[in-house]
Amino acid sequence: MKKLLTIAFLFISVAAFAQTSTDKQAILDLLEKQRTDWNKGDVVAFMQGYEKSDSLLFVGKNGATYGWQKTLDNYKKNYPDKSAMGFLVFGIKKVDFLNPDLAFVLGSWNVKREKDELKGYFTLLIKKIKGEWKVVADHSS
Repeated sequence: MKKLLTIAFLFISVAAFAQTSTDKQAILDLLEKQRTDWNKGDVVAFMQGYEKSDSLLFVGKNGATYGWQKTLDNYKKNYPDKSAMGFLVFGIKKVDFLNPDLAFVLGSWNVKREKDELKGYFTLLIKKIKGEWKVVADHSS
């Protein structure tokens, strides 16, 4: 019986790892798509990585913003065109799963523009909603 339980535990552990590995790649793909969209100057496409909800939370240097539309409006105000958006690079430091449908991501961001460079760190809560990973909370500084 003990041997059977050990085998069952190993099988479950391997299955859980495979799921996490697949989900981790999906999250990395989401962030890469956002980065690519940003570098094309397409802030609306970039925002598709966020949950389109009034409960979306974005925290930046000016405090908290709630809602997908308000977050998009702020991005458009602060980055009105491709030259203001510059070239974005992410440095993903960690992706930790809090449960099978919720992940914590820590990373750095760097935007190079013609006349300056912006950089900082971010933490994200990314949730699997209807089979798709979406950012539900973003704290960028």
